[in-house]
Amino acid sequence: MIVMKFGGSSLATSDALTRVAGLIAARVRRAPVVVVSAMGRTTDRLVDAVDLAARGEPAAARRRVAALRDDLLAAAAPVLADVAGLEGLLDAHCDELDRALAELAAGDERARPRLTDAALSHGERISSRVMTRLLRQHGLDAAYVDARDVLVTDDRFTEAAPLFGPTNERIGRLVRPHGAAGRVVVMGGFIARTADGRPSTLGRGGSDFSASIVGAGIGAEEIQIWTDVDGVMTADPSLVPDAQPLPRLSFAEASELAYFGGRVLHPRTVLPAVEGDIPVRVLNSRKPEVEGTLIVAACPPSGLTVKSIAHKEGITVIDVRSTRMLMAHGFLAAIFEVFDRLQTAVDVVSTSEVAVSLTIDRTDRLADLLAALRRIAEVRHTGGQAIVCLVGEAIRDTPGVAATLFSALPEINVRMVSQGSARNNVSLVIDERDVPAAVRALHAAFFDAPAAESA
Repeated sequence: MIVMKFGGSSLATSDALTRVAGLIAARVRRAPVVVVSAMGRTTDRLVDAVDLAARGEPAAARRRVAALRDDLLAAAAPVLADVAGLEGLLDAHCDELDRALAELAAGDERARPRLTDAALSHGERISSRVMTRLLRQHGLDAAYVDARDVLVTDDRFTEAAPLFGPTNERIGRLVRPHGAAGRVVVMGGFIARTADGRPSTLGRGGSDFSASIVGAGIGAEEIQIWTDVDGVMTADPSLVPDAQPLPRLSFAEASELAYFGGRVLHPRTVLPAVEGDIPVRVLNSRKPEVEGTLIVAACPPSGLTVKSIAHKEGITVIDVRSTRMLMAHGFLAAIFEVFDRLQTAVDVVSTSEVAVSLTIDRTDRLADLLAALRRIAEVRHTGGQAIVCLVGEAIRDTPGVAATLFSALPEINVRMVSQGSARNNVSLVIDERDVPAAVRALHAAFFDAPAAESA
């Protein structure tokens, strides 16, 4: 069995839906489990509707849902014979959405995360139903499985974590038998339920994570992530037009790229695959003849010191300075206890004798963080920053990487520098405005087209 995950851009139009159905049909002998994201920008539009409802504008939220319904109908109706059935499906979801949005408009703020997950679940529920109908229309024995019946999570709504014990039991009971019988399983990504049955989601980008969880649960021979690019690239092609696809990456390299802003994989995607030693292949749904990028536990030397350059914007730097001489005992422990208590992840850390600089990419708890830290230290913070990360297994054994890096950025102020403990990455913190120039300059310094193509 294999897992085939398709992102929203691969499902956005009638032509795209037909193309995906053909890709699945061509691999039916491998007993695919198909995991789909919401079609096109459905999730973004549902988020807008949720925000409107939460601001007390339910009528405007309902208009957004109605417009989304019409667009989904326009995308799917040309390829489905049963248009009346499609309209009924969409109308049923819109009615349920309207009720959820009305509850959001009337409810208290504490209920918003739970109600948000309930509303956002409709995107994947619709796309998985549409794809199941389309595959059956193409003559395939397709079985729809509601992902909410399979994936079990904790109750951290909008960013829930899977509970692997009950999830794997349900995968074995609800998914694997269909594959054994030769059926194509179709599921929505991103969506789940808590142990007590309330709708939850794995967070934005969680469809990749869903695919990896299911792949590990069925012991898949391969997890395929179908996107709109030719694989994992040497840099974001929107910034570097001559960026090249990488034929192979290690799990460690892929994890670093995803965490530090790589646009192809969700940060948590590779974790279940690593534990199950299941290869992950990133492919282009528009160009299926392209080999894509194969991600495995270990890959042979490539000749490239740096494999890829990732970047993550929206970073805030927090500078914490001890008010005592020479950093009192327990100062670092006290700082990180604050971040732990407020459940805020830290990306990059830089320390000196009496000061610590840290970066975060979420500011929803920033005010509480600053207040807590100011009880033990002097604190400053700066928004509008970005992390640029160079990733490659060969970095650890190659002299001169830092010299090349800084030589490439003579006009750009580097606020922080960090090398991960695995020494397969070097991260820089710079101003967001400098990201395009920095990425292009670093790509020019570390890559050339022939080397990237032969990697």
